[in-house]
Amino acid sequence: MEVKKALYISQEIAPYLDESPMATWGRDLPQGIKERGAEVRAFMPKYGFINERRNQLHEVFRLSGMNIIIDDTDHPLIIKTATMLPTRISVFFIYNDDYFTQAMTKELETSLYSETNDERSIFYIRAVIEALRKQRWSPNIIHCSGWITALAPVYMRELYPDDPSFRDAKIIYELWDDAFESPMSNRMARLLCQDGISESTVQDIFDQHVTHTALTRLALEHSDAIIQCSPNVNPELIEFAQTSGLPFLPYTDDEDRVEAVARFYESL
Repeated sequence: MEVKKALYISQEIAPYLDESPMATWGRDLPQGIKERGAEVRAFMPKYGFINERRNQLHEVFRLSGMNIIIDDTDHPLIIKTATMLPTRISVFFIYNDDYFTQAMTKELETSLYSETNDERSIFYIRAVIEALRKQRWSPNIIHCSGWITALAPVYMRELYPDDPSFRDAKIIYELWDDAFESPMSNRMARLLCQDGISESTVQDIFDQHVTHTALTRLALEHSDAIIQCSPNVNPELIEFAQTSGLPFLPYTDDEDRVEAVARFYESL
C-alpha cells in the first residue's frame, strides 16, 4: 500500500509533553512518514499540562462548538491546533473542561482522575471522529497509539464502516507497556452501547471492570494490523497478536524504526 495520507491518533506527542518513549515516538514516526512523501495529520488530548502560549495553540472554530453526549450529559468540544516543527505537521488537540483541563502539574488527567477514564477515552475518540468527518479528509492509514485510543478501531468499524473518512483506511494499533493501575468502571460497555456499539461486541466486558488487557484486545479485534512498540508488552497480548492472523510487526530497537514501519505500511 502506498501511504498517501496518514492519520495519527495519539496518547502522547513530544514536544507538547515531556520526552518519554511513547511521546518521542509520537513525534518521530509522523515526521518520518511525512518526510517520505505522505500527507500527515495528528490528534492528541489537550492535557492541562500543555502550555498553550508556549506551543502556540489556537482554536479551530470550524471544528469546535458541537456537544458530545455521554451518559445523557452534554460535553462541549473545543479543538485547538498547532504546527509541529520541523516538518510542519498539523496537530489537533481535543479539549474539554470536564476531561482535559483540570491538571496543571506534569501528572496527566488520566492518572489524577482515573475514575473517569472510561468517559475520557470515549469523548476523545468520538471527538476525533467528528473532527475528521468535518474535515472531509480520508486517510489510507489510521495509526493508534496508547490505550486512550483503543476505542478508535471499535467506533470506526462498528459505527462508520461506510463513511468515506474511514472506509478505505487500514487501522493499525500499537502495543505498549502502558497498562493503567486500576481497571476502568464496569459501566463502560453500557456507555458504548448507548452510542450504538452492539452488545455482542462488548459481551466480554459487559458489567465488568475493564482491564488494560481487555481494552487492548477489543482494539485489536477491530484493527487491520498490529505493531509492538515496547519490549515489555503483556505476553498475553503478544500471543493474541501472533495468533490473530493480522499483520504483526514485532518490537525492534533498530536505529531506523521509522523505515521498518514505512515498509510495514507498504506491505498491507
